Amino acid sequence: MPPASSPWINFSISPAYEAAYQGVAFGLTLISGCEPLTDGEAFDQHKRKLLRQMRKRETLAQISQRIDTYDRFFRAFGYECPLPQHLRRTINSGFPRYNLMVDAHFMAEMCAGILVAVTDYDRIEGRLTLDVARAGETSAGMGGRQFTTKEGEIVLRDERDIICVLCQGADEKTRVRDNTSHVLFYSYAVPGIDASHLREGLAVAAQTVAEFGGGTIKGLEVFVPSAG
Repeated sequence: MPPASSPWINFSISPAYEAAYQGVAFGLTLISGCEPLTDGEAFDQHKRKLLRQMRKRETLAQISQRIDTYDRFFRAFGYECPLPQHLRRTINSGFPRYNLMVDAHFMAEMCAGILVAVTDYDRIEGRLTLDVARAGETSAGMGGRQFTTKEGEIVLRDERDIICVLCQGADEKTRVRDNTSHVLFYSYAVPGIDASHLREGLAVAAQTVAEFGGGTIKGLEVFVPSAG
């Protein structure tokens, strides 16, 4: 049976995912009442602090190992993982600057060495389900891209659409916008990635948006499915 939802999130894991990916975790965190960034100088200082921590030799080596694990998983499905390129850019040039929510997503990925997505929670339609795709399903990807799934790809669905295909990307419908106030970050593990790293990365995202966007963290949870 799928795990019961937390009080703050309507979420389940399908039996198909449990059977295919026993022990492979998935995490979410919701921050409500967010406002646009106002103190850019303090945010930049926060970024520099996190960047110094992740660039430490031992920490960076561990992050690189986890990103290599994601890369192997993506390549097994025939896709290129974005994380290695993001890591090289971050090491050389620091964290990118887009907006508070997107920046927090990149910071979470790079500080923990995991894959994180950010979405507008108000645009999700009904219950979220972590699932395994059938071949030939489609999703309207961000920026006008069309995703077509391969058999066994990991996907996140709401009650109407696939809102993210792990190895291909997130959808256009739920992308964050300038007026987004309820922000959901979610993170996929792949085989070989411990659930603790999802918690670490999602905490970076949640705490950053709460501190610099004035939001309230409604919850953070990492689910680890078991077979049967």
